[in-house]
Amino acid sequence: MQVLPGPRVSEALQQPATSRLLVTDAGYFPNADGHYRRRDRGSGAAIFLLCTEGSGFLNLGLGRLPVHPGQVAVIPAGMPHEYGADAEHPWTLWWMHVAGSDLSDLVTVSGATRSQPLITLRDAYRFSMLIGEAIDRMESSDSDMALTGASGAAWHALTLLRTDRRVGSRDDPIQDIVRYLQDNVGERVSVADLAARAMLSPTHFAALFRKATGLSVLQYQTSLAMNKARVLLDNSDLPVATIATMVGYKDPFYFSRQFRAVHGANPTQYRKGDKG
Repeated sequence: MQVLPGPRVSEALQQPATSRLLVTDAGYFPNADGHYRRRDRGSGAAIFLLCTEGSGFLNLGLGRLPVHPGQVAVIPAGMPHEYGADAEHPWTLWWMHVAGSDLSDLVTVSGATRSQPLITLRDAYRFSMLIGEAIDRMESSDSDMALTGASGAAWHALTLLRTDRRVGSRDDPIQDIVRYLQDNVGERVSVADLAARAMLSPTHFAALFRKATGLSVLQYQTSLAMNKARVLLDNSDLPVATIATMVGYKDPFYFSRQFRAVHGANPTQYRKGDKG
């Protein structure tokens, strides 16, 4: 466990490299039998708890929620809370307290709320390794250099809450559709057909899809197509018309208009651009 002294926290929050994000405390508790914390006034920093084994619970004032392996509990700064290890199968916990001017935005984009404070990651190992890196940096010293390194690790970890979260449960139909679209970029499938594949009504499916991805089905398909087109333009000599077909556009002129809308240049101009 590494904890910065209060005066050092205040000083670091005034420094350019750590004012936006600062790890104030971080640690690793293996098989944390009897672990329990209660803060009736909350904490001055946001708290992130990753369970990797066993289980525990979290209460943000709306009742206790079970916390399972692969889940990150997000506790905003200033929010009263309690959490602890399960009595029979105590959790193994990686945790960090984070402050800074950008913290609120990162918590917001993570999607965590008071009523739904748990985020299930697809790869909890990456998150734990980043907390481990922050611990290692802080263990070496509390110099500006060390704290900047810990901040970088924390920034990466918090972005994973947005980019590497599991969409629903392992059996969630929206996750299956997202994976299907990623594997079949060149295939244009209607909302109705995707909804039928998920065994949901089109309206309900569209609402769940937007909630899970932040985009409509068409926007998500377009994003996938443009990403693949960009890779093909950068790494092949294939004609633009061929690339258009490969990413699901039968009309190369319509593809070019879509590409320009996204990238600010048509495919030929983009390919000739100075990149890398």
